[in-house]
Amino acid sequence: MKKLILVAGARPNFMKIAPLMHAFKGNKNIKPVLVHTGQHYDLKMSGQFFDELNIPLPDINLEVGSASHAVQTARIMEGFEKVCIDEKPDFVMVVGDVNSTAACTLVAAKMDDITTIHYEAGLRSRDRSMPEEINRLVTDAISDIFLTTSQDADENLLNEGVPKEKIFMVGNLMIDSLVANLEKAKTQPMEFQLLNRTQTITPLLWREAGGRGYGAMTFHRPNNVDNPQSLRKLVEIWGEISTKIPLVFPVHPRTYKNIQNFGLQQEIDKYENLYFIEPLGYLNFINLIKNAKFALTDSGGIQEETTYMNIPCLTVRPNTERPVTIWEGSNKLIKINEIETEIDLILQGKEKKGKTPKFWDGQTAERIVKIIENL
Repeated sequence: MKKLILVAGARPNFMKIAPLMHAFKGNKNIKPVLVHTGQHYDLKMSGQFFDELNIPLPDINLEVGSASHAVQTARIMEGFEKVCIDEKPDFVMVVGDVNSTAACTLVAAKMDDITTIHYEAGLRSRDRSMPEEINRLVTDAISDIFLTTSQDADENLLNEGVPKEKIFMVGNLMIDSLVANLEKAKTQPMEFQLLNRTQTITPLLWREAGGRGYGAMTFHRPNNVDNPQSLRKLVEIWGEISTKIPLVFPVHPRTYKNIQNFGLQQEIDKYENLYFIEPLGYLNFINLIKNAKFALTDSGGIQEETTYMNIPCLTVRPNTERPVTIWEGSNKLIKINEIETEIDLILQGKEKKGKTPKFWDGQTAERIVKIIENL
């Protein structure tokens, strides 16, 4: 029996790892070992996902915690090297584009007899100011096997000189998790306690009451929330939109901290329909997005989930590493000063419609298992 180390480091990784752990259950050819680097260590940002997605507890937890990119990457490499020496895996599989992805690939690639596998290979934003883009480039430069989610990723890898026989388009593990949990998500309570208010809200009632419903938001990118001017402008826009349709924001700790540091809470409090709530678990978040009129975001994974559910998604970024969500899906790249115009179009019923990309069908994990068995 061959041994496969699966690496999870941050919240999005868990949704990708979950269907793989289920698919490997009972497999007589591959023994999976789940390593959690501890890159995200807050319960709401990581641990809760193990419970909700029914993932077994990690076999190994490096518990590296938060630090600068360099320090965190070094801690991961130091801890993961010992894991590889002790476990002697045949394969190391990393997912996504976080620091754990690049760090663990670098360690495994320098060891004898370990085949490195990158799931979500070939995604490119062409923006090297994004730490994730650097992690993607580094990981794909030294991986052995490349598992991709879409045709554009295949083309990127081929253009970078990766042999065609090492590239496998398998589909989207995030959609596997989504498909497996949609029904369960519907049963989640939709009543949330507001931050800085004693009030609770039930967004689903707004939708069922026959009104316009609500919009859902996620913002955490440094170029949007780390700059006082940009964040102030966003707060003003959110406030104006909330006078037309309620906005629900499961606020990222980084964003909430900057709101306080930049003195923007008083501005937010002016708008009674601008609702800030704590970060949500996976099932609650999916339920929130599924019932929203639109998603307003600067995040990555939500572009894919809204594409599968055909919900309008406005992504406030200059680029995306997931262009298939624009070409085929319901996603649209916009600038900050375009937010209000685009949401007005959605409220007028002129939203962008899309279709589901190839292999985004809930069967990706099974395809990956077959590929690894044949390596």
